[in-house]
Amino acid sequence: MQNHFTQEMDSLKTSLQQMVELVDGQVGMAIEALEKADVELCRVVKERDKQTDAYENLILAQCENLFALFQPVAIDLRTIITALKISAQLERCGDIAVNIVNRTRKTADRHDLVQESQVIDMAKQAQVMLKTAIAAFTEADNQKALQVMRQDDAVDGLNKSIFKFLVERMKASTDDIEPCAHLIVLTRQLERLADHATNIAEEVFFLTEARIVAHDQG
Repeated sequence: MQNHFTQEMDSLKTSLQQMVELVDGQVGMAIEALEKADVELCRVVKERDKQTDAYENLILAQCENLFALFQPVAIDLRTIITALKISAQLERCGDIAVNIVNRTRKTADRHDLVQESQVIDMAKQAQVMLKTAIAAFTEADNQKALQVMRQDDAVDGLNKSIFKFLVERMKASTDDIEPCAHLIVLTRQLERLADHATNIAEEVFFLTEARIVAHDQG
């Protein structure tokens, strides 16, 4: 029975790691598409979203199976709960990647505005947060998790600055209203990406210390 349990746990960890790599790549491509105004890359990102959804469903089924057959406790129980929560966060990150490329396609002909607005800088900061959160989880590294949580305020501050810039551009030129509106929606998606990275980081503390952390940076 113990060998069977170990095999099932290893299978769950493998599925989660594969989902991590898929979503990390999907978000990376979405931000590259934004940076380069690459419409073809946008298509690739959207095609991968079905794989992300499939992994979330697989992980859910694996967790349900482990709960039903083995009644896990302690670190094993926390590992399974964390896998469920992180897979849900990753699925949402995949959805955000699709939303990013949807807006990228609508602003591709105004790449000058995209660059001037600092949206790309915000995207890269959010991407770093996600990568660090993923590393914190895979390495069970609380310090990296704390680093992510502390970065969230910087992204929020940049988001406010970009919003102010875009509103001023909309006031100054009617030609900029539509692309600026798309970029405002895009920055909201990037803010959500940073929030999901923070949520993943918080789960590291639950996994390693059985401690629930909710943006207290403690």
